[in-house]
Amino acid sequence: MPKKEKSGLVVSTKNDKTIVVEVAEYKAHPIYKKIISTTKKYKAHNTEFDCKLGDEVRIIECRPISKTKLWQLAEITKKAT
Repeated sequence: MPKKEKSGLVVSTKNDKTIVVEVAEYKAHPIYKKIISTTKKYKAHNTEFDCKLGDEVRIIECRPISKTKLWQLAEITKKAT
């Protein structure tokens, strides 16, 4: 089974070796067909401390590193200015 991938914005880097990534997902309402956006925050493992607030990153699923940290930083797709 392939690992899941998500992309989003870094909203927090305050924790040690952890970043919080906010992922926005869009889907159509089943009856009204209006596009609805939902956001969810994921904690991801970051050992190199190279992410900053506002960076656009890609995270992949990994083994559980802690109780809430189930994702790992794959790459930084766009740096914040």
